[in-house]
Amino acid sequence: MKIVHLMVLEKFIPSFIKFINDHFNPEEHLFIIFGKPRTKYGMDIKVKNVLWLDSKWKIFDLLKFLYSANKIIIHGLWVEKLNQLLFIQPWLLKKCYWVMWGGDFYFPQKQSKIKKELIKKIRHVVTYIDGDVDYIKENYGANPVYHKCFMYLSNIFDENRYQKCEKINKNELWILIGNSADETNRHEFVFSKLKKIKNEKIKLIVPLSYSGGEEYKSKVIEIGKKEFGERFVPLTKFLSYEEYLNILYNVDIAIFAHNRQQGMGNTIQLLGLGKKVYLNRDTSQWRLFEDLGIKVYDVNGEIDLSINNEELENNKELIKNFFSEKNLISQMKEIFRYE
Repeated sequence: MKIVHLMVLEKFIPSFIKFINDHFNPEEHLFIIFGKPRTKYGMDIKVKNVLWLDSKWKIFDLLKFLYSANKIIIHGLWVEKLNQLLFIQPWLLKKCYWVMWGGDFYFPQKQSKIKKELIKKIRHVVTYIDGDVDYIKENYGANPVYHKCFMYLSNIFDENRYQKCEKINKNELWILIGNSADETNRHEFVFSKLKKIKNEKIKLIVPLSYSGGEEYKSKVIEIGKKEFGERFVPLTKFLSYEEYLNILYNVDIAIFAHNRQQGMGNTIQLLGLGKKVYLNRDTSQWRLFEDLGIKVYDVNGEIDLSINNEELENNKELIKNFFSEKNLISQMKEIFRYE
């Protein structure tokens, strides 16, 4: 195996593995997933070039693959045991490419000492958000080689995904709030911004089935019901991919008040669909969209329900041309090539 991928099973991993096997030589890629084999998120556990390592894995189970690999691609620094292994095997870091996710490096005070050192020393990083690379330089003293790549299909806009979606006949504006039950969504802050318009014809769609703790989730539901009554619709059960796409398709406005880079897949899809999106101006994705000429709105200002169709149509075109499968394949070829 020339390229070894190290990962945990997340919602966009199964489609990533399939995409690689469909567009590149599967014999050149080995996907090592930490955890027991699961069919979650539509994962096919019979894929030949996938190896599962449960919680009892030993260092030697992994080293034989890492030593023989030309490149090691780490999909998020989530496994502390792996971080420790790479820390004591620094020669492996020269061929490691870290795909930056966000939660694995934001808020340095919450990260382990070993992870901090690893981020400082890792040679190659993969992202498409310049601000995230600047962040690890400023906060960790890192100085990596930066490879631009969208990496996952959630970051690609393809109109064909929405062919089976149906427009819902509704007489209110649907407002999507956040992308998960993670506290970084700042739900209470958003609710406070929306109090002024709670008597308007609106419906608040609030995804809470992914990430976050039960206590925080219950608190969000309690406040949402108290302030907005039937206008508040929490999504507490994990939806199928098709069901979630249909919600994005029917949303009119999205509000992402994250205090760090987060929810990029959702944001890209919504902008590509021509939806009005509010973001926190102090995040790295704000800078990305601004640099691309894409119009997003500041969540720290007033929430305005009006829609400027000309701006949103321009956003659609810019998203479609930049976040494309063609660009993704080109970026991947550059990362996968042998030097």
